Amino acid sequence: MRALPALYLITPQPDGGDADFLRDLRCSLAAQAPGSLLVQFRAHGLRPGHWHALAGEVVRCCAAHGSPLLLGAAGLDRAAPAQLVRSLRELGAQGLHLPSRMLAQPAWREACEAIAGEFLLAASCHDAAQLDAAAELGAALATVSPVLPTASHPGAAGLGWEGLRASCARARLPVYALGGLDPGHLSLARAAGAVGIAAIRGLWREGQGRQE
Repeated sequence: MRALPALYLITPQPDGGDADFLRDLRCSLAAQAPGSLLVQFRAHGLRPGHWHALAGEVVRCCAAHGSPLLLGAAGLDRAAPAQLVRSLRELGAQGLHLPSRMLAQPAWREACEAIAGEFLLAASCHDAAQLDAAAELGAALATVSPVLPTASHPGAAGLGWEGLRASCARARLPVYALGGLDPGHLSLARAAGAVGIAAIRGLWREGQGRQE
Protein backbone atom coordinates (compact mmCIF):
# COMPACT_ATOMS: atom_id res chain seq x y z
CA MET A 1 0.00 0.00 0.00
CA ARG A 2 1.15 3.58 -0.67
CA ALA A 3 1.27 6.26 2.00
CA LEU A 4 -1.19 5.66 4.81
CA PRO A 5 -4.51 7.54 4.45
CA ALA A 6 -5.15 10.44 6.79
CA LEU A 7 -8.44 9.00 8.09
CA TYR A 8 -9.10 5.60 9.65
CA LEU A 9 -12.77 4.66 9.86
CA ILE A 10 -13.66 2.00 12.42
CA THR A 11 -17.13 0.66 11.77
CA PRO A 12 -19.70 0.60 14.58
CA GLN A 13 -21.43 -2.59 15.64
CA PRO A 14 -23.98 -3.51 12.91
CA ASP A 15 -26.89 -3.83 15.35
CA GLY A 16 -29.43 -2.08 13.15
CA GLY A 17 -29.43 -4.74 10.44
CA ASP A 18 -27.07 -5.49 7.57
CA ALA A 19 -28.94 -3.41 4.97
CA ASP A 20 -28.78 -0.24 7.07
CA PHE A 21 -25.17 -0.93 8.05
CA LEU A 22 -24.07 -1.31 4.41
CA ARG A 23 -26.05 1.76 3.35
CA ASP A 24 -24.36 3.81 6.06
CA LEU A 25 -20.98 2.38 5.12
CA ARG A 26 -21.43 3.47 1.51
CA CYS A 27 -22.49 6.91 2.70
CA SER A 28 -19.44 7.13 4.99
CA LEU A 29 -17.12 6.13 2.17
CA ALA A 30 -18.71 8.59 -0.25
CA ALA A 31 -18.21 11.41 2.25
CA GLN A 32 -14.42 11.11 1.86
CA ALA A 33 -12.21 11.40 -1.20
CA PRO A 34 -10.98 8.10 -2.69
CA GLY A 35 -7.61 7.21 -1.22
CA SER A 36 -8.12 9.28 1.94
CA LEU A 37 -9.65 6.51 4.03
CA LEU A 38 -8.53 3.30 5.70
CA VAL A 39 -11.35 1.13 7.08
CA GLN A 40 -11.59 -1.47 9.83
CA PHE A 41 -14.55 -3.87 9.86
CA ARG A 42 -15.15 -4.19 13.59
CA ALA A 43 -18.10 -6.40 14.56
CA HIS A 44 -18.47 -8.63 17.61
CA GLY A 45 -20.87 -11.39 18.55
CA LEU A 46 -22.08 -12.32 15.06
CA ARG A 47 -22.46 -15.96 14.08
CA PRO A 48 -19.48 -17.04 11.93
CA GLY A 49 -21.57 -17.41 8.77
CA HIS A 50 -23.15 -13.99 9.30
CA TRP A 51 -19.77 -12.39 10.02
CA HIS A 52 -18.24 -13.85 6.84
CA ALA A 53 -21.16 -12.79 4.65
CA LEU A 54 -21.19 -9.24 5.99
CA ALA A 55 -17.41 -8.96 5.86
CA GLY A 56 -17.52 -9.98 2.20
CA GLU A 57 -19.98 -7.16 1.45
CA VAL A 58 -17.80 -4.70 3.34
CA VAL A 59 -14.76 -5.81 1.33
CA ARG A 60 -16.64 -5.14 -1.90
CA CYS A 61 -17.85 -1.71 -0.77
CA CYS A 62 -14.35 -0.64 0.26
CA ALA A 63 -12.77 -1.99 -2.91
CA ALA A 64 -15.23 0.01 -5.01
CA HIS A 65 -14.19 3.17 -3.14
CA GLY A 66 -10.46 2.39 -3.27
CA SER A 67 -10.21 2.14 0.52
CA PRO A 68 -7.99 -0.56 2.09
CA LEU A 69 -9.90 -2.75 4.55
CA LEU A 70 -8.63 -4.33 7.75
CA LEU A 71 -10.57 -7.04 9.59
CA GLY A 72 -10.90 -6.61 13.34
CA ALA A 73 -9.20 -9.70 14.76
CA ALA A 74 -11.75 -10.03 17.56
CA GLY A 75 -14.65 -10.32 15.13
CA LEU A 76 -14.82 -14.11 15.00
CA ASP A 77 -15.47 -15.10 18.60
CA ARG A 78 -12.94 -17.65 19.87
CA ALA A 79 -11.48 -18.13 16.39
CA ALA A 80 -7.94 -19.46 16.26
CA PRO A 81 -5.38 -17.21 14.55
CA ALA A 82 -5.09 -19.63 11.64
CA GLN A 83 -8.86 -19.44 11.08
CA LEU A 84 -8.84 -15.67 10.89
CA VAL A 85 -5.83 -15.60 8.59
CA ARG A 86 -7.64 -18.04 6.31
CA SER A 87 -10.70 -15.76 6.33
CA LEU A 88 -8.46 -12.81 5.53
CA ARG A 89 -7.19 -14.53 2.41
CA GLU A 90 -10.61 -15.85 1.36
CA LEU A 91 -12.30 -12.47 1.71
CA GLY A 92 -9.57 -10.49 0.00
CA ALA A 93 -9.13 -7.91 2.76
CA GLN A 94 -5.85 -6.01 3.04
CA GLY A 95 -4.99 -6.75 6.64
CA LEU A 96 -5.81 -7.34 10.31
CA HIS A 97 -6.26 -5.06 13.30
CA LEU A 98 -5.42 -6.63 16.67
CA PRO A 99 -6.89 -5.44 19.97
CA SER A 100 -4.28 -4.73 22.61
CA ARG A 101 -5.02 -7.90 24.60
CA MET A 102 -3.84 -10.06 21.68
CA LEU A 103 -0.42 -8.45 21.35
CA ALA A 104 1.15 -10.61 24.03
CA GLN A 105 -0.58 -13.88 23.10
CA PRO A 106 2.01 -16.24 21.56
CA ALA A 107 -0.37 -17.79 19.01
CA TRP A 108 -1.38 -14.39 17.66
CA ARG A 109 2.19 -13.13 17.64
CA GLU A 110 3.33 -16.14 15.66
CA ALA A 111 0.50 -15.82 13.14
CA CYS A 112 1.00 -12.10 12.64
CA GLU A 113 4.76 -12.33 12.30
CA ALA A 114 4.22 -14.91 9.55
CA ILE A 115 1.98 -12.60 7.49
CA ALA A 116 3.54 -9.22 8.29
CA GLY A 117 5.06 -8.91 4.83
CA GLU A 118 1.93 -10.08 3.05
CA PHE A 119 -0.81 -8.11 4.81
CA LEU A 120 -1.15 -4.80 6.59
CA LEU A 121 -1.10 -5.25 10.37
CA ALA A 122 -2.47 -2.77 12.87
CA ALA A 123 -2.81 -2.77 16.64
CA SER A 124 -4.78 -0.95 19.31
CA CYS A 125 -2.43 0.56 21.88
CA HIS A 126 -2.89 2.49 25.10
CA ASP A 127 0.64 2.74 26.50
CA ALA A 128 4.32 2.59 25.62
CA ALA A 129 4.66 -1.15 26.27
CA GLN A 130 1.87 -1.93 23.81
CA LEU A 131 3.39 0.36 21.18
CA ASP A 132 6.69 -1.51 21.56
CA ALA A 133 4.90 -4.85 21.27
CA ALA A 134 3.12 -3.71 18.10
CA ALA A 135 6.40 -2.61 16.52
CA GLU A 136 8.10 -5.89 17.42
CA LEU A 137 5.18 -7.74 15.87
CA GLY A 138 5.79 -6.01 12.55
CA ALA A 139 2.65 -3.87 12.66
CA ALA A 140 2.49 -1.11 10.05
CA LEU A 141 0.41 1.19 12.23
CA ALA A 142 -1.18 1.57 15.64
CA THR A 143 -4.07 3.49 17.13
CA VAL A 144 -3.39 5.32 20.38
CA SER A 145 -6.39 6.03 22.58
CA PRO A 146 -8.26 7.65 24.11
CA VAL A 147 -6.95 11.08 23.15
CA LEU A 148 -10.10 12.96 24.19
CA PRO A 149 -13.02 11.82 26.37
CA THR A 150 -15.24 9.46 24.40
CA ALA A 151 -18.48 7.54 24.85
CA SER A 152 -16.60 4.36 23.90
CA HIS A 153 -14.57 4.59 27.13
CA PRO A 154 -16.85 6.38 29.63
CA GLY A 155 -14.98 7.78 32.58
CA ALA A 156 -11.54 7.26 31.02
CA ALA A 157 -9.24 10.26 31.18
CA GLY A 158 -8.00 11.22 27.75
CA LEU A 159 -4.31 11.49 26.94
CA GLY A 160 -4.77 15.01 25.60
CA TRP A 161 -2.62 16.45 22.84
CA GLU A 162 0.56 16.48 24.92
CA GLY A 163 0.03 12.85 25.88
CA LEU A 164 -0.48 11.99 22.22
CA ARG A 165 2.69 13.89 21.34
CA ALA A 166 4.67 11.85 23.88
CA SER A 167 3.21 8.59 22.55
CA CYS A 168 4.05 9.48 18.94
CA ALA A 169 7.60 10.47 19.89
CA ARG A 170 8.02 7.12 21.66
CA ALA A 171 6.43 4.99 18.92
CA ARG A 172 8.47 3.10 16.33
CA LEU A 173 5.57 2.93 13.88
CA PRO A 174 2.97 5.34 12.47
CA VAL A 175 0.23 6.30 14.92
CA TYR A 176 -3.42 7.21 14.43
CA ALA A 177 -4.98 9.29 17.18
CA LEU A 178 -8.26 7.77 18.41
CA GLY A 179 -10.91 8.78 20.91
CA GLY A 180 -13.43 11.61 20.64
CA LEU A 181 -12.02 12.81 17.32
CA ASP A 182 -13.36 13.82 13.92
CA PRO A 183 -11.74 15.25 10.76
CA GLY A 184 -11.69 18.70 12.34
CA HIS A 185 -8.99 17.41 14.71
CA LEU A 186 -6.70 16.21 11.92
CA SER A 187 -4.33 19.19 11.96
CA LEU A 188 -3.95 18.98 15.75
CA ALA A 189 -3.26 15.25 15.56
CA ARG A 190 -0.64 15.75 12.87
CA ALA A 191 0.98 18.55 14.83
CA ALA A 192 1.35 16.07 17.71
CA GLY A 193 3.10 13.59 15.40
CA ALA A 194 0.24 11.31 14.36
CA VAL A 195 -0.20 10.24 10.74
CA GLY A 196 -3.93 10.85 11.02
CA ILE A 197 -7.06 10.34 13.09
CA ALA A 198 -9.16 7.23 13.64
CA ALA A 199 -12.82 7.36 14.62
CA ILE A 200 -16.12 5.54 14.76
CA ARG A 201 -18.77 8.23 15.29
CA GLY A 202 -16.56 10.99 13.91
CA LEU A 203 -16.37 9.35 10.47
CA TRP A 204 -19.61 7.34 10.32
CA ARG A 205 -22.43 8.83 8.26
CA GLU A 206 -26.00 7.62 8.27
CA GLY A 207 -27.52 7.26 4.79
CA GLN A 208 -31.02 8.11 3.70
CA GLY A 209 -33.96 5.73 3.99
CA ARG A 210 -32.86 3.84 7.09
CA GLN A 211 -35.31 1.20 8.19
CA GLU A 212 -37.16 1.84 11.44
